[in-house]
Amino acid sequence: MTESLRSPLGRVRGLGSARSGTTHWWRQRLTALALLPLIIWFVIGLVSHVGADHAAVVAWIAAPLNAALLVLLLTAGFWHVQLGGRVIIEDYIHGEGLKIFSVVALNFATIAVGLACVLAVLKLALRTV
Repeated sequence: MTESLRSPLGRVRGLGSARSGTTHWWRQRLTALALLPLIIWFVIGLVSHVGADHAAVVAWIAAPLNAALLVLLLTAGFWHVQLGGRVIIEDYIHGEGLKIFSVVALNFATIAVGLACVLAVLKLALRTV
């Protein structure tokens, strides 16, 4: 008889690997890698505008390259938050109902806040055109 690493309950329920762990892991690493240069660019941009007036900062955000990089930063950042938050929820929340609710709430929150941030950047960028 071949030994199995699955628990008896897992064999009865037919639960096994979801085969999505590697993809999730890679997405977390890729978003982290994308965030590194974007955050460095953003911090340099912020530091270079210390003491600048509102119009100068809006003009900096409205520049096409800066607006595009800021949208990329926000997208990668919120995606990374969603991926990491999901891992935390799956690891530390044990009730199935609460776990599902928490993942859905996390997804809704990251999409809603991320979309609001991207729309704010686009509003600033397109207002000055």
